[in-house]
Amino acid sequence: MEFLDLKTQQKRIRKPLEKRINKILDHGAYIMGPEVFELEEKLADYCGVKHAISCSSGTDALLIPLMAWGIGPGDAVFTTPFTYVATAEVISILGATPIFVDVYESTFNIDCEKLETEINKVINDGKLKPKAIIPVDLFGLPARYRLIDKIAKKYNLKVIEDAAQSFGGSIRDKKVGVFGDVAATSFYPAKPLGCYGDGGAIFTNDDDLAEECKAIRIHGTKKDKYNSEMIGLNGRLDSIQAAVLLEKLSIFDEELEMRNQVNSYYREYLNNAQYHPRDYQSAHALFSIVLGSNDKRDNIVYRLSKNKIPSVVYYKFPIHLMEAFRYLGYNKGYLPVSEKLSDTIVSLPMHPYLTEKDIDCILQTIQNK
Repeated sequence: MEFLDLKTQQKRIRKPLEKRINKILDHGAYIMGPEVFELEEKLADYCGVKHAISCSSGTDALLIPLMAWGIGPGDAVFTTPFTYVATAEVISILGATPIFVDVYESTFNIDCEKLETEINKVINDGKLKPKAIIPVDLFGLPARYRLIDKIAKKYNLKVIEDAAQSFGGSIRDKKVGVFGDVAATSFYPAKPLGCYGDGGAIFTNDDDLAEECKAIRIHGTKKDKYNSEMIGLNGRLDSIQAAVLLEKLSIFDEELEMRNQVNSYYREYLNNAQYHPRDYQSAHALFSIVLGSNDKRDNIVYRLSKNKIPSVVYYKFPIHLMEAFRYLGYNKGYLPVSEKLSDTIVSLPMHPYLTEKDIDCILQTIQNK
């Protein structure tokens, strides 16, 4: 059994994908070729935003807007510790300070009440200037953007939607990519929409921000590629990765529905999974359950492994307790919900091609004592 089945998916798109790749070999524009611009148009149309700016990774998709806003030393950026390290990493790379906010026990997304508390702590302390919030749409579920935007306006903060896992998700009739001032997604192969290398995209309705992001991804150049107008980076997308994404996008909505069916089947028998609020549609990047203790998790992981069923712990270490972020001075116990989740959560196989027979095998393994 596969934790993520890319082989079955590839069989569906192999012939049209090979045709696209052959076209790239013929025209020779291997980086930022016509496929990249075709992809950007289709991504923007899919999300309902004015601008989709492709880039080399989901990490760069987070980093580039922060660079465009000039965020750096002395600035505070609020985010969650219960996510992949890249979310906090981009803040530290620029010399700004990540301020970690605990998450809801139910959705695992940033707790809005605690967010406002942490903002006020920074303001009252007076050492840092609050600049931005990076909520994370964990495991594909969008965060509470109505409340987050309300808080952001109150304190004049920018919002970057970390949609690395949630492309295809939605809140009511609005798709992921439209929330906050800007959104960032990842096309890492394991994502719901993933390429065969690395890639990412930035989404915004802000014309000026879009132009800045486009320049930053090509070494800060706007008119002349040999005359940088600002500090940038090499954040361009390869044409072959764009070709892969174009073909995957053609079957994406169907795969989302298949993921939703897998999720629904799991939930008929498991009541300890991430809570999905009404009118929130997850992209189902992962299906994770929370056990009562670390020992219970270890026991289930062992039983699954013994039956040749893969599982992964996302995330074994909350970011605030990682060695790399020790300089921030967080102690164990400060963010208890995130810490408890890290000790007790495990992710089960989740992809569009899981069968009911596969899921039954997983469920029997979990439920047999």
